[in-house]
Amino acid sequence: MPVADGAVAPQHSLDGLLQQCHGQAQMLTGVVYPCSVAALTGAIEAARAGLIVPVLFGPEAEIRKLGAGADLDLSRIRIVPAAGAEEAARLAAAMAGSGELHALMKGSLDTEVLLHAVMQKEANLRTGRLLSHCALLSVPSYRRRIVLSDAALNIAPDTDQKRDICQNAIGFARALGIALPKVAILAAVETVNTRMPATLDGAILAKMAERREIVGGVVDGPLDLDAAVDPEAARTKHITSAVGGAADVLIAPNIEAGNMIYKDLVFMAQAQAAGLVVGAKVPVILTSRADTAAIRLFSAAAAVLYAAALARDPTILHPETAE
Repeated sequence: MPVADGAVAPQHSLDGLLQQCHGQAQMLTGVVYPCSVAALTGAIEAARAGLIVPVLFGPEAEIRKLGAGADLDLSRIRIVPAAGAEEAARLAAAMAGSGELHALMKGSLDTEVLLHAVMQKEANLRTGRLLSHCALLSVPSYRRRIVLSDAALNIAPDTDQKRDICQNAIGFARALGIALPKVAILAAVETVNTRMPATLDGAILAKMAERREIVGGVVDGPLDLDAAVDPEAARTKHITSAVGGAADVLIAPNIEAGNMIYKDLVFMAQAQAAGLVVGAKVPVILTSRADTAAIRLFSAAAAVLYAAALARDPTILHPETAE
C-alpha cells in the first residue's frame, strides 16, 4: 500500500540485505572480465563489505592497470588470466560448475557472452530450468518490497517459459525472506480477453498453480498493475483475489513491460534495487552499465542470501510439483 505523506518505510530498505548477510561466509565469486573501472570497483566494494571473495577473470595486465588507476588494491586478489571476454566467461563458468566458485558476477562483457558460457553443457551449471532475471525493489513510497521478473533477459516468453519465470521468482522471493510469496501475473486488464495473450497466460498460470504445477506461492492473474499492488484499486474493481492489492511478485508480460517498470521505479521513483539471474546452479549477479554502486552492492548481498538459502534447501530451485 502507498505510504502516506511521502514517508519512507525503513524496514523495507534494501540496506537490510546487508544486515542479513552478517554472519554469512564471504562467497567465492567469479568476476567475469572486469575491464572497466565501474565493474572492478563494484567487485572490490562487495569484498570490502564482507560479501564476496572475488576471483577476477580477464587480461591480467589490463585489470592491474585499471586497479592502479582507480587506487584499488588488488595485491591479495586472485586473477585468472584470460585473453578476452569469451575465454573469461568460459573459465569462470567451468570453475562455478565444478564447485570452485559459488556465484558469478558480470563485469564489462556483454550479457549474452556470459550467459552463453553458463548454458554450455560442459560448464555443468544447467538445471533444466529456464534462466530468468529477478529484481528486488524497495520504493520509498510503498510499504512492501517487490520482486519483478523478467525485466532483463527473456524477450517474449511463452506460457511454459513464464511458468519457469514464475517458479524462479517464487524461489528468489523465498530465499530473501518472503515465506509465501503472492504472485501477480500482469496484463493491461484484469479480465481474460482472447485478443490479449498476456491475459490468457495469467489465467493459465493461475490454474497451473491451483493444480500444483507451480508451487511455493499464491499465484493469480491476469491482474493489471494497480489491482496487483493497491488494495483500494482491487476493491474498486471488485476483484476477489488473495493476491489483488497485496502482490509480492510481479510477472511482466514481456521484457519491454518489465524493463520499463524497473527503470521507471529506479530512475523516477528512487527505488533501491538488487538483481540476479537465477535458474542455474549458482546465482549470476547481472549488473548494468547504468547501475549505481548501491545496486551492485545490494545485488551481491542478494546473491549471498540466495546461495545460502539454496544450500539449506535445494527445493527452492527444484521444488516438488504435480508433474
